[in-house]
Amino acid sequence: MAAAEPGARKRRPKGHFAAAGRAKRPRGGGGGGRQLEAGMRGILITCNMNERKCVGEAYSLLGEYGDLLYGPEQFSDHEERLSGSDREEDEDDVEAALKKEVGQIRASTEQKLRRFQSVESGANNVVFIRTQGIEPENLVHHILKDMHTTKKKKTRVILRMLPISGTCKAFMEDMKKYTETFFEPWFKAPNKGTFQIVYKARNNSHMSREEVIKELAGIVGSLNPENKVDLNNPEYTVVVEIIKTVCCLSVVRDYVLFRKYNLQEVVKSNKEDTQQNPSSLTEEQNSKVVKPETEEEKSSKEVKQENKNQGEIEAEPKGNDALTV
Repeated sequence: MAAAEPGARKRRPKGHFAAAGRAKRPRGGGGGGRQLEAGMRGILITCNMNERKCVGEAYSLLGEYGDLLYGPEQFSDHEERLSGSDREEDEDDVEAALKKEVGQIRASTEQKLRRFQSVESGANNVVFIRTQGIEPENLVHHILKDMHTTKKKKTRVILRMLPISGTCKAFMEDMKKYTETFFEPWFKAPNKGTFQIVYKARNNSHMSREEVIKELAGIVGSLNPENKVDLNNPEYTVVVEIIKTVCCLSVVRDYVLFRKYNLQEVVKSNKEDTQQNPSSLTEEQNSKVVKPETEEEKSSKEVKQENKNQGEIEAEPKGNDALTV
């Protein structure tokens, strides 16, 4: 048996090159070939390790409520023709038909404005759904309001769903210039409200959290001095999500009530919700205890006995309150 030549190349396993190609697949957004960039509007969604399933859940949930609020999505006649007439080409002219179809798809890219379209977000476990022809804030708020009311869980892998009303380049000067007009519908006089700013940066190290919050808060204050910061329960929450060199912005309502727009948390029964309006139950319980003692107090003729009864009245509701908490 002849010995192997010294310069001979070793054969690599059949799947080596395929595996190498898969290793550098872009992450974040579930595919689609397009990337998040300044000028887009949409919905930023976080998930836990399963972006593809997250995109599927997002399409299903947004499609359900989108049809409910805006009616069924309408497609152009040109798009319908692409799926119909071109398939009738003769087999002998397959190559020409294929080139024609590819050309038509490219030409109709701008015309084919789907209501929801997934794009590459630029970060792991983050999906960005670009929207067309709808208001992201109204749609997401409607979804969360319905889930908060019904307590019906509709997703498994989606965590937070944040509307993104505007995007700009993630540089301080660009953000300041953009937000001076972006904030006007909510904060420019005569409009006003209490607010807080929440900040998150991914794959970005050149922005300072403190500087961003300070500058944006200053812009809100300059639009109307009556705008005040409230970190406990503000009317508006300014959401700042930075991914690489893109700054995503929105101003949302009920951020605290809807558990930071977390779809898993908003459907849970919350003790704070019952504690916000416990007065009807505690008043009934207290009245049952207090009424007999007030009758005794009226029938008592001695001052010391009245004081003693009064002390019992004050003490017993405290015990009931402790039981109802």
